[in-house]
Amino acid sequence: MTATETFQLQITAAELYEQKFVPAIFAEWAPLLIDAAGISPGQSVLDVGCGTGIVARQAADQLGDTGTVVGVDLNDAMLAVARRLRPDIDWRKGDAGALPFPAGQFDAVLCQMALMFFPDRVGALREMARVARDGGTVAAVVPALLADQPAYGPFVDVAARHAGQEALSLLNTYWSCGDIGELQALFGAAGLEVVSAASHTGTARHASIDEFVATEVEGSPLIDRITPRQYANIREDAEEVLQPFTSADGSVMAPLQGHIISARKK
Repeated sequence: MTATETFQLQITAAELYEQKFVPAIFAEWAPLLIDAAGISPGQSVLDVGCGTGIVARQAADQLGDTGTVVGVDLNDAMLAVARRLRPDIDWRKGDAGALPFPAGQFDAVLCQMALMFFPDRVGALREMARVARDGGTVAAVVPALLADQPAYGPFVDVAARHAGQEALSLLNTYWSCGDIGELQALFGAAGLEVVSAASHTGTARHASIDEFVATEVEGSPLIDRITPRQYANIREDAEEVLQPFTSADGSVMAPLQGHIISARKK
């Protein structure tokens, strides 16, 4: 994936994303992001790059009838799944670089595991700041650097060895905001005042190594860029590199480090 490429999924991949990625990984991070943003009753909340909507759903559950939640994403397939799961939430199609909302509409703007996919990250953060009220919050979660990922690092090496440079470029995008100092600088460049910056090591849980591989490959555009033979080779070699993170029952508990940044609109 190049810096200007859009991370798009087909509906089958979006469904897999919700079925596998969300419970295995993202459900753990959503409450951490919501807590870091200090979401409280009566607030209006925007989830940018909402995907299938795990952050928006949890924020809506926390606010109940006392606030409003909107989710925005550029991917039609992600939004289709989000609408199916929670038709009571306002889901909008929109570009993070040009959010379809007036200035100052939201008390809090959240972005989980999506900032690294935006071609202009500072521009996207400026847009998040624009639609936040004065003194409002902009908060994000991103994965840490690939070098800090003891399970995902070796797996990406395996995928790149068999699928080539295009796969490596695509997979590396996911970890491209992982330097916490550079991440804070992005917020500052967008005119936001960083209030807190913390790292957290979560756990990606999968029933087996095969499920881990299927989630990572089939839940991303990588599945459309490799041959069946390449996929089979990735599966075979992943058995070795993921073995240290595999329990006696065959389940995988892969550590995943990420950064949580909360900032205030000046």
